[in-house]
Amino acid sequence: MKNTMKFSVEDYLEQGEQKDILLYVYSALEEKGYNPVNQLVGYLITGDPTYITTHKDARTVIKKIERDEILEALLAHYIECQKK
Repeated sequence: MKNTMKFSVEDYLEQGEQKDILLYVYSALEEKGYNPVNQLVGYLITGDPTYITTHKDARTVIKKIERDEILEALLAHYIECQKK
């Protein structure tokens, strides 16, 4: 294979699921020394994007999905795990 392929995190996350985006943003927050859970909760409750760091373009990435979609996915996952 002689063709070089370019991998772009932004392109991947545009197509990614909420889980991938949340994990990416979580990682960026953690790398910057923030408490990722507190920061994400602040963002989900208020909608204020300044809760999310610009490190690794996390603030732009998190805006690719609606907050209500994130909450829906988190709640569905939590309930599913509790049923087991």
